[in-house]
Amino acid sequence: MSITYLEAIREAQARALADDPRVFIYGQDVGEFGGAFKATKNLAQEYPGRVVDAPISEDAIVGAAIGAAIEGMRPIVEMQFADFSTVGFNQIVNQAATMFWRTRVPCPITIRLPGGGTTGSGPFHSQSLEAIYAHYPGLVVMTPATVEDAYSMLLEAVAIDDPVIFCEHKFLYYHLKAERLPTEALPTGKARIARAGRDMTIVAYSAMVHEALAVAEELATEAIEVEVVDLRSIKPLDTDTVMASVARTGRLLCVGESWPWGGVTAEVISRVASEGFDLLDAPPQRLNAKDTPVPYHPNLWAAHRPTARSIAAAARNLIRL
Repeated sequence: MSITYLEAIREAQARALADDPRVFIYGQDVGEFGGAFKATKNLAQEYPGRVVDAPISEDAIVGAAIGAAIEGMRPIVEMQFADFSTVGFNQIVNQAATMFWRTRVPCPITIRLPGGGTTGSGPFHSQSLEAIYAHYPGLVVMTPATVEDAYSMLLEAVAIDDPVIFCEHKFLYYHLKAERLPTEALPTGKARIARAGRDMTIVAYSAMVHEALAVAEELATEAIEVEVVDLRSIKPLDTDTVMASVARTGRLLCVGESWPWGGVTAEVISRVASEGFDLLDAPPQRLNAKDTPVPYHPNLWAAHRPTARSIAAAARNLIRL
């Protein structure tokens, strides 16, 4: 029996509700309907009064969750799509992120952002907003790429006292499966070596980890051994693991599905260039989505985001430098 990425998120929420009476879930249609993607399916029946439908106002949703958190609760907020979280942006970055710094009162809220592209979703339901939220001190930004991390990191998000932006990728909901849920996990802030290699490091996170792993498999047939680093979280960012990998391989390619300007890939390369320039045998490279709104048409969307094909081409170019 296997479990999907989406089911792992549901199971983590169920366990959080079972283990801690302070936990509740708040969001649009999360109750009887079970959420836009069914991440809260049946939870309202299992935990009456603790899976609560919210009005169509992300600003009000986050504000109410912040109020509950500073009074001792541990709310999990579901945004129907990551894109819509920008309606509550002021509450997230000017209230939740700064609360402890201003008042010494913790604000333990978890905001789940279903993000990333899927076929036909277009510009209003496909954005990857992790870099925007990582810009603000006080927020933890998690980007799980595996079923195991979707489960364990969500539980960790609920348990810690900091506000957490939990970036779950919609494309992985049903495309990714594991045999079982984990019993132990790396802590947030610790990257994972998803595949060892000696010739090049590809740093990725979220759905791009799987594209990078596919590239590593392909290039292995050409005697190019790629090391794949899964960041797991981008705030905090595990520079040490990235640097150690680059020290082994001498080459760095950073891949992200979000837009290039001021993104995670830029931050990783900046850190490596400034702190580990002598480790590099070639200029570090990055690959992101095109700097345009996300297109609707499947063919345009496939050309817009990094894929195994475009990552492999960038990797081959890098190995020749």
